[in-house]
Amino acid sequence: MQNQEYVKLDGLGLAALLRAGEVTPKELMECAIRLARELAPTLNALSYEQYEASLALAREWSQRGTFRGIPFLLKDSGLASTRLASSLGSALFNDMRYTHNATLVDRFETAGFIPFARTTVPELCMAPTTEALRNGGATRNPWDPGRSAGGSSGGAAAAVAAGIVPVAHGSDGGGSIRIPASCCGIFGLKASRGLVPMGPFRGEGWGGLAVDGVLSRTVRDTAAAMDAIAGAEAGAPYVGPVFETKFLASVEEGLTRPLRIGLWRKPFGDLALAPECLAGLEVTAKLCASLGHDIVEMETPSFDYDGFVDAHAEVLAANIVLSVDARLKLLGRSLREEDLEPAIRDGYEMGKSVSASVYAAAINRFHAIGRLMDACMHGVDVLMTPGLVQLPARLGELAMTGSFSGFRRRVGRYSTFFALINASGQPAASLPTYWTADRLPVGTQIIARLGRDDLILQLAAQIEATGTWQPTLGTP
Repeated sequence: MQNQEYVKLDGLGLAALLRAGEVTPKELMECAIRLARELAPTLNALSYEQYEASLALAREWSQRGTFRGIPFLLKDSGLASTRLASSLGSALFNDMRYTHNATLVDRFETAGFIPFARTTVPELCMAPTTEALRNGGATRNPWDPGRSAGGSSGGAAAAVAAGIVPVAHGSDGGGSIRIPASCCGIFGLKASRGLVPMGPFRGEGWGGLAVDGVLSRTVRDTAAAMDAIAGAEAGAPYVGPVFETKFLASVEEGLTRPLRIGLWRKPFGDLALAPECLAGLEVTAKLCASLGHDIVEMETPSFDYDGFVDAHAEVLAANIVLSVDARLKLLGRSLREEDLEPAIRDGYEMGKSVSASVYAAAINRFHAIGRLMDACMHGVDVLMTPGLVQLPARLGELAMTGSFSGFRRRVGRYSTFFALINASGQPAASLPTYWTADRLPVGTQIIARLGRDDLILQLAAQIEATGTWQPTLGTP
């Protein structure tokens, strides 16, 4: 198979060729690796590449699962894989090895995904841009190399947008799937809390904020991937929703009635919204109206957004201490100056001062956001908001410098509409529905009630089917 044929198909399209015997997993892996090598100097999106070993694995692969044996990438987030080491984008955590797979990795491989590398992340996955010093430079946006691919799943989004793989693993603890999806012009779903397993080595991430999932170029690929990886895990602290109908079947069935879609036009507090981001929202809302949906103008809720941002920072800082101290204990040494980037090092010191009562208050604030968002959903099926409040950040604009709290406040003024949904636990997605005259993608976010991931996927697929969802197949 040639590269140009490979990049034109989504994951299910490639799987259909495998099922028909028209290609082999090895041929697909050869395409992915060729593209990875060709694009690596510009994108800097991959780490821990296992090209030869993965070719050998693909050669002997027994086709299985929905995706049969297509190339895949795991985020460098510490998700345990016996085949791929991990660094969390940090010098301190470099070359972590695992003796067992995470539950999710096993489910990916059962679904027919063959991971051949990790995708780059910012240090400890704590930034909305992927510019970790450990990676030797920034991960670049495929549409504008001077801009960020987003974060923390920046490498995954860049690789999918550029066509290296049609689907890649991502995770989202404050917008980390939706931010890079918006930056790179692809589809990114943040699932309902508890739907995707996080075990067996941990039960939750960042006080319940974090969830795993995928980024893809088509809604049907995400739906099929979610069918494969979602579901209860023994001992999990959260019970995810149970769906009678498979996600892919729901997408193929489509919406059975028009939806009431609430529209938020303004960010919280005094934050400004770039005109391009507002234009993206308007285009998406008008498209939904043309599909017969009822668009309802709504006021953005008034609450202590800055207090939420600070609570988010406090929980992250406490988790920095937990992770760093565990790593230092394993290494049998103390922290060194070169181990962490400046903002993360400051976050480590901040985390040591976060008291039990401060941490508990932060978790309570997250729960209050859940109640706020439930009230906001009254009378509507879906909320629609801008994605980011500005165009993809220029490289260096959100570098991990200065104090951790100051850095997180800068993040809060960039990804304003995203992290709130991590606190509420609801499903949400970034849709690539608008592009500027300079060919920069601008995502729009849709949000549903907890446990209505199917509704998010159905609406996204309906919008995609209009043909106005600009494709990103192949190298931009």
